[in-house]
Amino acid sequence: MDKVVVSSVVPTKNPAISKAAHNRAQVLWLNWKVKLGVTLDYPNPDSIGADRLANAAAVAELYGSPAIVVDLGTAVTFDVISETRSYIGGVIAPGLEAMTNFLYQRTALLPRLSLKEPCRAVGKSTVEAMRSGAIFGYRGLVREILARIKAEQFSRKKIAVVATGGYARFVASQLPEIAVIHPHLTLEGLRIVGNLN
Repeated sequence: MDKVVVSSVVPTKNPAISKAAHNRAQVLWLNWKVKLGVTLDYPNPDSIGADRLANAAAVAELYGSPAIVVDLGTAVTFDVISETRSYIGGVIAPGLEAMTNFLYQRTALLPRLSLKEPCRAVGKSTVEAMRSGAIFGYRGLVREILARIKAEQFSRKKIAVVATGGYARFVASQLPEIAVIHPHLTLEGLRIVGNLN
């Protein structure tokens, strides 16, 4: 029988996944109770998103520890793996698209935005100004959070910093703090966890 590894962060969709796999595949729901290849040093492990656990499993296996995963997707998450290969926590911020959609939906005059690299910091139109705020702002957010994590947890230690997610290439490609861009790291984590279990 085939195996399907599921990293669900939308619990209302779980019954549909189970129904689709019924009698065709064994379903492994990724959560903190399965073998991850990393330990968890976290007070309430049940609250860690399955996608974040997949990222932690993948970065530890593929890049070693200590490590930080910066996932630039619907949300911007930072997941931190200690030198002892333990998930120790992270940071969650709104995603780039969520922020630009919020501006469009909650203001009367700001347009819907297609994201592309700004030509300069000071925009000469509303769209240019919004792109500058979005792209340069998110790069600043990533740079500041990485600096704080490194100072708090890994002062003067070599650490793997890996970016993933839909906006990873777009945002992280200009950040020397990020060593590797691995767009499908979460899927690699699913594969790794599937093999461990």
